Amino acid sequence: MENFADRLMNAVESKQNPSIIGLDSDFTKLPDYLKRGTVTSPEAAANAMLRFNKVIIDSIKDVVPAVKIQSAFYEIYGAVGIKAFWESANYAKSKGLLVIADVKRGDIGSTSKAYSDAYLGKNSEIDGITINPYLGSDGVLPFVESAKENGKGIFVLVKTSNPSSGEIQDLSCEGKTVYETVAELVSGWGRGIVGSRGYSSVGAVVGATHPEEAAKLRKIMPSAIFLVPGYGAQGGGARDVVPCFNKDGHGAIVHSARAVIFARRKGKDDFGVAARQAALKMRQDIAASLKEKGIWPW
Repeated sequence: MENFADRLMNAVESKQNPSIIGLDSDFTKLPDYLKRGTVTSPEAAANAMLRFNKVIIDSIKDVVPAVKIQSAFYEIYGAVGIKAFWESANYAKSKGLLVIADVKRGDIGSTSKAYSDAYLGKNSEIDGITINPYLGSDGVLPFVESAKENGKGIFVLVKTSNPSSGEIQDLSCEGKTVYETVAELVSGWGRGIVGSRGYSSVGAVVGATHPEEAAKLRKIMPSAIFLVPGYGAQGGGARDVVPCFNKDGHGAIVHSARAVIFARRKGKDDFGVAARQAALKMRQDIAASLKEKGIWPW
């Protein structure tokens, strides 16, 4: 079974693009023509989200290596929403994209095993998921084992992009912060699942809004691929993400959702065209910042 980190690195290299797009397809923000007749129908809302996602995927499939699907926006609509989530994942896979599910799972060992089987099983279209490490190793290791067995990947929350992340993640204990302690654990969890390109299938979520912390974490986790949220709508810019990369210009995938998928301005451009333009601009800006530091690898 091919290592997830190798598959992701190869996909990034084939597109020469370390950015990915999030399908945070909030129904309330969809174009008006997709929302007509959906006020009282969860089925119609879920179908509208799926139609929207297909247009976005078709517009960016040759630009980005992967999409990340935020499950919360689909769970709102119950079973039909979950169906739209999985159909979106299947459609993205059919277009040659890797799929990361943003589900932030984490529980006691037996429950984590069930979650890992659901998302990281051999027959799942999902390539990787986000993991909450708050319960410690017994809540994370079932996901690590599934990733190892099935060629999948996980991204552990380490230093997140939300404004209040420091309330817990920045607390100091025995001379180091909570996020540094979690990073050390991530490094250990990932040692047995390193691919031929030197990166582990156990990655880390590190926000673009914390460049100084990212520089520290890059030293602690040199083999981890960073999933970098917070770019665009949350305030992170191209220069902010540079510390997330290693000196070889690899090791990070930068995520943007709202700034890309909802880039269309009223009366201007089809939303698929606007999303493609925004995705290309994101790639261009990140490339410029990495070139500025002399670490653009292509």
